[in-house]
Amino acid sequence: MNLSSTVRRDWFSNIRRDTLAGLVVALALIPEAIGFSVIAGVDPKIGLYASVVIACVIAFTGGRPAMISAATAATAVLMTGLVRDHGIQYLFAATILMGVFQILAALLKLGRLMRFVSQSVMTGFVNALAILIFMAQLPELVNVPTATYGLIALGLAIIYLLPRVTRAVPSPLVAIVVVTAVAAVFGIDVRTVADLGELPSALPSFALPDVPFTFETLRILMPVALTLAAVGLLESLLTAQILDDMTDTPSNKNRECAGQGIANMASALFGGMGGCAMIGQSVINVSSGARGRLSTLVAGVFLLVLLVALQDLLAVVPVAALTAVMIMVSINTFSWRSIARLRSNPLPSSVVMLATVGTVVATHDLAKGVLVGVLLSGVFFAGKVARLSRVTSTLSPDGTTRTYRVEGQVFFASAGTLSEAFDLQEELERIVIDVGAAHFWDISAISALDRVVLKARARGRIVEVVGLNAASATMVERFGEHDKDGTAPASTH
Repeated sequence: MNLSSTVRRDWFSNIRRDTLAGLVVALALIPEAIGFSVIAGVDPKIGLYASVVIACVIAFTGGRPAMISAATAATAVLMTGLVRDHGIQYLFAATILMGVFQILAALLKLGRLMRFVSQSVMTGFVNALAILIFMAQLPELVNVPTATYGLIALGLAIIYLLPRVTRAVPSPLVAIVVVTAVAAVFGIDVRTVADLGELPSALPSFALPDVPFTFETLRILMPVALTLAAVGLLESLLTAQILDDMTDTPSNKNRECAGQGIANMASALFGGMGGCAMIGQSVINVSSGARGRLSTLVAGVFLLVLLVALQDLLAVVPVAALTAVMIMVSINTFSWRSIARLRSNPLPSSVVMLATVGTVVATHDLAKGVLVGVLLSGVFFAGKVARLSRVTSTLSPDGTTRTYRVEGQVFFASAGTLSEAFDLQEELERIVIDVGAAHFWDISAISALDRVVLKARARGRIVEVVGLNAASATMVERFGEHDKDGTAPASTH
């Protein structure tokens, strides 16, 4: 596909739906951005400016059309200590360095690491995020005026029933407008956006971070920036994968890494905090019909218009309307089929999914949950592959030679099985180890082979290794010891 076709597809193939979806997302970004600013210990405008700048920039630089990036909880929780100990200027500097690391990740093509995230981890990530989104709405459901529940119910009814009548306009947008109108007409006293925090009244301005350019500053910034970059990329790439599946379209993961870096650097230069992709708002966007980059740009631009030009109108929007939208997101995001499949799926897959969910919900840290899931997936996979290897043996008619046949994959998890399969106490003249149906993957496997050969030789046996494939032979030549002990080398043919 040539450049003009790509531009047409990403920007102009779905103008009406992209625009309307972007309007919905802009409204949904406001309470999140303000809340994440509080988590990070900064003024609400820092999160709002970040959401505007990141959304506008990532629309052009990102690798996943229709994905929404802004200030997020995953990055906000990592900023608290830096802001508390060193101030907001150090946060801006760390965010710029965060962007540099993300661009380096793109140059190193680290986006391909997503292939190591199993479907069970992805499902656990999605389910945990749905639970966290719902939990974030609980303060708006506890100790609030009774009318709040009525407005939330009205909003949910519109969101789920309107699509049965028409899909011309995204139902979440209609729900926000109708709930706001009902609250205003009937004078219902409920929390509004104005109660969430002070909204900015001016455009963000360009400025470099006011920090000393010293090695001490770099020492302070480096750990925070690295962590921010890693967590931001992890959440962004996972969200991109989820949208790939939802829309049945591909994304460029390495471009997304670079795009996140550029967007975060721009955010810091215009007085914003660092951020990454937001699965909740991205799901709202796609569920509202968005498919192109235009939706992300509209979300950022309209959010800025709301903050600066339509602040008085924005201030009267009931939080209940936005809560209804976020409850819808949590319900739609959760993979309900995964519950029914817990009994039919293989036990390791279910354990990985539940462990990912449990870790995320317990720590409120998506990165830790995914890390636990990936590690468990690796352990289960290693155990499964290890069970596919086996060693059998036959004794020659004259009783002087035993031939051991090694089959399968030999690596750290199955190396122990290889060592234990040999009876070196047996009175023999010669041992043949046939590895023609095996592959040696790592130094643990080579070490296991060394132990068998050297122990057998120490007992006076003649040992011959046959059938090594080219890759395994190279490993033996580089790391093996049994052909370097001064005795006759084992043959490899």
